[in-house]
Amino acid sequence: MDKKTVVVAMSGGVDSTVSAALLQQQGYRVIGMTMRIWDRGDPVFDEARDARQMAEKLGIPHHLVDLRREFRQQVVEPFCAEYFSGRTPNPCVLCNKAFKFRLLLEKAAELGGDLLATGHYVRVVEKDGLFSLVKGTNRHKDQSYFLFTLTQDQLRRVCFPVGEMSKDEVRACAASLGLRVADKGDSQDICFIPDGDYIRFLEEEGGRAPAEGEILHVSGQVLGRHGGTYRYTIGQRRGLGLAWPEPLYVVRIDALNRRIVVGEKHHLDVTEMTVADTNWIIPEPHGPLRARCRIRYRHHEAPATIEPLSGGRCRVRFDDAQHGVTPGQAAVFYDGDEVIGGGWIE
Repeated sequence: MDKKTVVVAMSGGVDSTVSAALLQQQGYRVIGMTMRIWDRGDPVFDEARDARQMAEKLGIPHHLVDLRREFRQQVVEPFCAEYFSGRTPNPCVLCNKAFKFRLLLEKAAELGGDLLATGHYVRVVEKDGLFSLVKGTNRHKDQSYFLFTLTQDQLRRVCFPVGEMSKDEVRACAASLGLRVADKGDSQDICFIPDGDYIRFLEEEGGRAPAEGEILHVSGQVLGRHGGTYRYTIGQRRGLGLAWPEPLYVVRIDALNRRIVVGEKHHLDVTEMTVADTNWIIPEPHGPLRARCRIRYRHHEAPATIEPLSGGRCRVRFDDAQHGVTPGQAAVFYDGDEVIGGGWIE
């Protein structure tokens, strides 16, 4: 029986390049594919060049897929809209959901691919016909948080060749193969904002002029002025420029009334929250279940009771108060190392 064809989403970095090389060594027919998603100072345009060169080095075909229009509509515009509405979005999760594991899966099938591979540090485990999404062996690089939107149908059609490896092992593998990306730095957190200045990006791309408003203490006392609610995130302490006996943190963003509400650290304590647009990787539960919940990428999962609600929502009750629960961020549920589901914090 012929080996399957695997289409590798090649970003031009070491992780996806090594993924392609490993699959090739295992005897698969490998095809490289890269998304072009942005114009202005597009880092992905340079990455596509690197990806093409790495594909040539490996002797595999390479395809550049132009998704600039779709990326603007489905990632960049919602990213801006969320910030202007007082929420803090996670564009990487949106990109994975809309592009890498939807559009690229479709493109992979068009190229004759049986599977789509990426360089994510995560694993897929199959048992009795059900697929589990499991943390990568390298805990420091684990990217399972960003992939909670995957479905059973998608999980059976994807693979993650470096999920069992550490970053050092991946770089060593690339070096042993003579791949010049062996020492290439990791990608930016937000690929379409390479300089990290998201405020400038929002004002330029969102077409918004700074809209001033009040900064209020939770008691209602006006403490100062701000230059736009989108410049702040829940839990922010630095850059407030306020005189107060104790350190103050952003505890609420009221974009509609152009208000930033600040308070002492204990005002950030949250014991309960609701999550919308929940995706369950396991069979959807019909009642409360115990799990650990991660409320941002670098957050250590906290024990909680997850109660499914109607309309794809659920209620999360933490055993202990959590700090910095931020509307717009992903809440991801774990059973040990396995991702069982997740959604968006309301």
